[in-house]
Amino acid sequence: MNSRITIRAVLLAGSACLAMPAFAQSADPADPATSAASPLDEDQSPDIVVTGQTTRNRALITASADITYATAADIERKAPRSTADLLELVPGIFVEGTAGELSNNYSVRGLQGGGQRFIQLEEDGLPIIYGGGGADFFFSNDITIDRLEAVKGGSSGVLTVNGAGATINFLSRTPNHEKAEGIARFTAYSYGQRRGDFYYSQPITDKLAFNIGGYIQTNPGVRSNPFSYDGYRLKAMLEYQLDGGGYIRLTGKIGDIKAAYYATQPYAYNNGRPSGIAGFDTQFGNIGGTAFTNIAVPVSTFVEADGFRDFRFDEGVRVKTKQLRIDFEKPISDSIDVFAHARYLGLTDDFNGLFPGSGTGNAGLASAVQYLTPGAASPISGLLAAGQAAFPTTVRFGIRNLRTGIVTGSNDVATLNALNGNGFLQQTTLNHDFQSGHDFGSNFGARWEYKGDGFTNSLTAGILYYDVSRYQNQSATSAVVNDVKNNSDIYDVVALNAANNVIGTLTDNGQISYGNWGAGIRQRSDSSVSLYINDEFSINDRIHIDAGLRWESDSAEFRDGNSAAINQPVPANLINAAVVPTVGSTFDGTFTTTRRTQRRVAWTIGANYLITDNLSVYGRYANGFQTNNTDPITGVELYEIGARYKYGRLLNASVTVFRTNFRNQFYNFIDPVNPTIQTSFLADLGTTGVEVDALIRPIDWFSIDFFGVFQRPTLNNLRLNGVPQPGFDGNRPERTPSTLFTITPSFKLPKGLGELYGRYKYIGDIFADSGNGISLPAYGVTSFGVNLNLTDRLQLGFNADNVFNVIGLTEGNPRQGQTQNAASGFFYARGIVGPTYGGSVTLRF
Repeated sequence: MNSRITIRAVLLAGSACLAMPAFAQSADPADPATSAASPLDEDQSPDIVVTGQTTRNRALITASADITYATAADIERKAPRSTADLLELVPGIFVEGTAGELSNNYSVRGLQGGGQRFIQLEEDGLPIIYGGGGADFFFSNDITIDRLEAVKGGSSGVLTVNGAGATINFLSRTPNHEKAEGIARFTAYSYGQRRGDFYYSQPITDKLAFNIGGYIQTNPGVRSNPFSYDGYRLKAMLEYQLDGGGYIRLTGKIGDIKAAYYATQPYAYNNGRPSGIAGFDTQFGNIGGTAFTNIAVPVSTFVEADGFRDFRFDEGVRVKTKQLRIDFEKPISDSIDVFAHARYLGLTDDFNGLFPGSGTGNAGLASAVQYLTPGAASPISGLLAAGQAAFPTTVRFGIRNLRTGIVTGSNDVATLNALNGNGFLQQTTLNHDFQSGHDFGSNFGARWEYKGDGFTNSLTAGILYYDVSRYQNQSATSAVVNDVKNNSDIYDVVALNAANNVIGTLTDNGQISYGNWGAGIRQRSDSSVSLYINDEFSINDRIHIDAGLRWESDSAEFRDGNSAAINQPVPANLINAAVVPTVGSTFDGTFTTTRRTQRRVAWTIGANYLITDNLSVYGRYANGFQTNNTDPITGVELYEIGARYKYGRLLNASVTVFRTNFRNQFYNFIDPVNPTIQTSFLADLGTTGVEVDALIRPIDWFSIDFFGVFQRPTLNNLRLNGVPQPGFDGNRPERTPSTLFTITPSFKLPKGLGELYGRYKYIGDIFADSGNGISLPAYGVTSFGVNLNLTDRLQLGFNADNVFNVIGLTEGNPRQGQTQNAASGFFYARGIVGPTYGGSVTLRF
């Protein structure tokens, strides 16, 4: 069933791989012998290309790297709700897929969660974006993608940039030069997504062919939402086959997509187990709604001439992309090939996201009575004190619902305690983060293969060049007071007299502060040149020795907008004026510029010994790195030894033992005491573990696919703002499980009708913080599905996810800090949703 490890696996050098993606044409997924086959009939699968090797016709069993392959059928079984969902097909990758359709986090081999570092997502062998992180904004899996290939460690850090931990390569369908073919698919899910995919390819002449495909959708997101977000992405290829072999291919892509985004939400915490809060649906609840439709946030006039910047929850996250790509491959002789690949991506990303609990953390989740009672226990004690000074005749404080206008005073304790069944108020940050820029990437090189008496050698060399720029405007971040319910309400805090009449307003349309996350204007650019070489030497096709090296020089610039903290004067005699205590940090129109050129070498060496035709062992060492604009380059060492074994139909398996050392990992987080301050985190991380990937097929019509990782990650030498924190040594990195695995049993239906399958995904416990203060418990998610071949050309698929309504948390409150607690019995976390179901109808013609 699962062809990630297959008898016919071959490594076609340069083809859709890291070094030379174009050479995949000998295993063209658009070949008429294979492209018309149902994705459920894997006996017709073509020979495959595995990312990360550069020798032609090299069997997978001889590879000296940890390689994963996923067919179109594997992808259909997974029924991905997002691009990140597909990464769960790769053992060793931990995916925090709870943000929605995009902006999800993923990590590899014990690196702490919450980022996307050391993992490079590629499309047809070129990085989607140079830096790697955030690639799922600009790429969507759709019907134009034929399969997924991945390599962890190994040559990944040599044959691409910023992918030392892993490279996940999405391979496209290429134009069919033999006949016309098409695919149409309609997909619908219980949470409201409606999507149409299409694909069409046709020859134009005997050497020229084209294809076109993509999707259009409307999608409110998996959590309850009064808004539904529309979007489309479209891709077209034109390919000319050259005399003597090779081709020239031109590809264009365009997209405009909106999506929902989810951050943390409040949970109850009892005896180490998370549960819901009364009045709020844990599994499908979403505090975002119509109250957040359009909120004007004061900002520097250096940013917006009128001094306001709109937060638009009704827009969600809107991403626009335009991409042009050219690929060229040509054999010069029987032993020499040349290749050239280049793409230019123009992008804008307008992010409107809600972040409950940011900065204030769990302390910001309190009863409405506590909020309105002056004193240190109130989360807004400073604001109340300023209000009392501004309006001396204040008898008490209250809240005014901005949707209904209803005012409730602090003396109406019963009404406040009954608010939404839980009596809570909280603080939510409005994060409006706009980015625009371009991302140019290219890969030029050649391969020389030589065959002698009893040995062969394949040498590949090339140049990678990237030119990248980003402009970022995150200037209008503010915090509002809202309640804890689905489609929550925002409240003004008001000063009341004895008769509960409003005599003054302390907040600005619910906003209690501005500029929470700094000035927010930044510009970054990178100009990167890499020279790489990879050699693969084989003796009698039994012993394989591989070595590669890449030297990169990155010239980076970072222009950080300077801030001016402006304290808003409190007009003591002005009635009904807002008394927001501080405007916070705002852009002053100037920049601090940092320029830095950094150089680093990545290298790797590996060997494979083919003991029998069905059994091999291999070992690999890799030393790679991640560039970080003008911040210091971070490095990683990867050691691994593994074995692959195939026993007829019964067993196809691999086992890999690994050790990774992530040196001087650096990132910033919001200081919970002062949200305008970024706190730096620097630490060494080490992980020892084992990965298992096995397909067991005892009989033709039944198989079990198991893959997982069992690891022991630890923190060492941790520093916060440069100050050593020995109390952290030996802790497990935040948001990193020790155990994660997936079991997928599958039953083939008779007469080629299709298959039934189940899936059980287990995620071990994780810590919400590097201080290991809050443990988020392990959980397992069960899914079921059926794929039916109604006819040779018509397929029906249906799947249900989290059928037992399990509560599963992928992170705590990352903006609260490195030591968290839930002493109040409540905390913030981001969780999976409850049961969802849906399906698709696919027509091939």
